[in-house]
Amino acid sequence: MAALAALLCGTVASPAFALPPEEGWPLGCGCQESQIEENLPFTRALAATGKVSGSLEDSVAQAGIPAAVATEALAALGAGVDLGRVVRDGDRFYVRYEQTFSLKGNPIGVPRLLWAELRSAAKGTVSIHRFRAGKDGTIALWLADGQNTAAPEIRLPLENVLVSSGFGMRADPFDQPARGGPRPATPAARPAGGPQPQPSPLTNPATLNVSPELGIKLGLAPAGLAATKYSGFRGTMAMHEGVDLAAPMGTPVRAAGDGVIKGAEMKGGYGNWVEIEHAAGSADAKVPKLATVYGHLSAFAAGIAPGVRVKQGDVIGFVGSTGRSTGPHLHFEILQNGRPTNPMVNQALRREQLRGGELLRFKKQVARDLKDREREAGAI
Repeated sequence: MAALAALLCGTVASPAFALPPEEGWPLGCGCQESQIEENLPFTRALAATGKVSGSLEDSVAQAGIPAAVATEALAALGAGVDLGRVVRDGDRFYVRYEQTFSLKGNPIGVPRLLWAELRSAAKGTVSIHRFRAGKDGTIALWLADGQNTAAPEIRLPLENVLVSSGFGMRADPFDQPARGGPRPATPAARPAGGPQPQPSPLTNPATLNVSPELGIKLGLAPAGLAATKYSGFRGTMAMHEGVDLAAPMGTPVRAAGDGVIKGAEMKGGYGNWVEIEHAAGSADAKVPKLATVYGHLSAFAAGIAPGVRVKQGDVIGFVGSTGRSTGPHLHFEILQNGRPTNPMVNQALRREQLRGGELLRFKKQVARDLKDREREAGAI
């Protein structure tokens, strides 16, 4: 028992208490050496190439590329090219990955994508490469030009974007002379199952915050305005702290990024308003704290309330014209450390880009990857 206690405590037992060979080891079967030898891992780099016939997904699977590798490769390549529109029969692909095996050749764990390439007749060559970058040594997949394939931290909240009013100083749309006659009622265009949009009690039917030409296209103004020459805004100037994105009533509005709902309520001129807190920022202020604001919603999506965590792309509400609004649109803001910034040029909407010495190191790795593939082709 003393010998057993010593082994369990991690100490070395005295020879006087050694167990005879026929009794074996109290922990294990006495075959540890053979087990270690059998499972001794090693890693190999593997590659597969093929030609597209039918869908790219099926073609990659038929080439024998593991599902985990194929999924990661297609998602990353999609950052550089619209696979659904570009890929055609006859286009070629190449995928290189690594897999860990036991000594007997059994795969261990999940294979890891190293790099991949797609050669399409429509868009030429696009490739992705795994690379360690940054002071924190983050490993990610990058396009050959040094752009990260990961989605930007913030995305615009509508699928189709049409800016009807930009960021900055502008004439107050409610302080404009009336033009034309009463605006015809706009039919509620909403997705099946979506909320019934409600008109804003503050909507001014004789005022537009867009040019008449654009207003007519969006159904915000009667066609009779086309004969009236547009001469710009007049009246009180005010700071527009976001952008107005024109869209039909009831269009789903999606969270611009991962975060937590800070507020969701009727809020003055914003009408139905949502604010989402995103990145926490950093102590040295190099990484700003981000938040996004959504205004004039016709309704909130189910479950949207303060404290609720959302993911990028989750539906949080629907386009409307509540609050101080002149027609159906989404008012969208990006706040950095609490201050409004122009959403259309904010860095958070752009993919990370390698620069300087890191870009040079990455380019060298891309060149090595290409040489490895050429050697493989020459050896076949």
